[in-house]
Amino acid sequence: MLTVLYIHMTGAFGGSSRSLSEAIGAFPKGAVKAFFVAPSGTATRFFSSLGEVVEARGLSQFDNTRYGRYCGLRWLVLAREIALLPATFVALRRARRLWPKVDIIHVNEFTGLLPWLLARWWFKVPVVVHVRSVASNDKSLRTRFVNHLLREKAEAVVAIDQTVRRSLPEDLPTEVIHNAFTPSGAAADDGSLTRLKLRETSLKIGFVGNLLKVKGIHDLVEAARILNERGVDVEYIVVGDDAAPSRGLRARALGLLGLRQDMKAEVEVAIDAYQLRNRFHMVGFSHNIAKAYARMDVLCFPSHYDAPGRPIFEAAFAGVPSIVAIQNPTSDTLINGETGLAVPPRNPIALASAIEKLAREPELAFRMGVAAKAMAQRNFDPQMNSAELLALYRRVFAKQ
Repeated sequence: MLTVLYIHMTGAFGGSSRSLSEAIGAFPKGAVKAFFVAPSGTATRFFSSLGEVVEARGLSQFDNTRYGRYCGLRWLVLAREIALLPATFVALRRARRLWPKVDIIHVNEFTGLLPWLLARWWFKVPVVVHVRSVASNDKSLRTRFVNHLLREKAEAVVAIDQTVRRSLPEDLPTEVIHNAFTPSGAAADDGSLTRLKLRETSLKIGFVGNLLKVKGIHDLVEAARILNERGVDVEYIVVGDDAAPSRGLRARALGLLGLRQDMKAEVEVAIDAYQLRNRFHMVGFSHNIAKAYARMDVLCFPSHYDAPGRPIFEAAFAGVPSIVAIQNPTSDTLINGETGLAVPPRNPIALASAIEKLAREPELAFRMGVAAKAMAQRNFDPQMNSAELLALYRRVFAKQ
């Protein structure tokens, strides 16, 4: 049995924590003993069902992702990361005392530079770095520094798909292991999905995720306005809510930094201004994600990140195709015109045209859904991808 220390960078339960949990849960019984260090939050409660957890007040990060990297006022975010240094130090020291013997450290996002380096120094074991976000691939000093650490201080680098892989240096040894996705079963329904009254004739477009500007929610509302003016019969099922509502001085500060999370009010105002209230169904968060996808004809993923996200593959397992804001999709995640449609990010007009195409050609949407499901089963099977990750652990451990 291998003992693995997982360092997860965020407290909120989301795509990265769910994917990691599903991979660990699919390991053969007795293959891996899991320990976790993560910030306090919903993710740690989930991890506790898989192994022992050390909760931190926060873990310091250095964000060099393509769309989160520091520029302009975002450099001020570093003040928060510096403030989290003591909490990071305390959490890892506690982990060292509780679990003096681990075989491998698995860092669940490459933004965790300091926790990764501290843990490697204290535990003196190999480190596997999971790259989940598209990395900045400019020529800056910070990018060269991060890439140097990936080469010299990580025994293995894992990218979640080819889109992420191509954002890393070509000569950096990297293994692509897709996320594990367990198709959601029937969870308890809070009634919000059951009570939805949808027209039989309309195309049902779904949006799943936190209501954030970078997730493209405003682009979807703008596309809905365009389609309404064109007379296209579309309804929108929005499954998600504000990520972390904030008000007062803190809200204004976050707004200046482009980090404000409470976008729901702005979306509601836009819906009313465009007279789209009868077309939008604001469901809020739902635990029964399988039922949510069952009410959709097409998922819309208009993210500004120019990369595929977890909802695309969840929808695919339900036989639902996606319209994705991505310029150069890779064949392991989206085949344009076959498993869904690709549109340019931040382009509501192109998004509206793609939605209209599928509203006019429902048989095309059905064929795409069938192809998307086949791709999901081929690339995102939890047993297959967990076996690849376990094999990687064993190879890394054997090289010590």
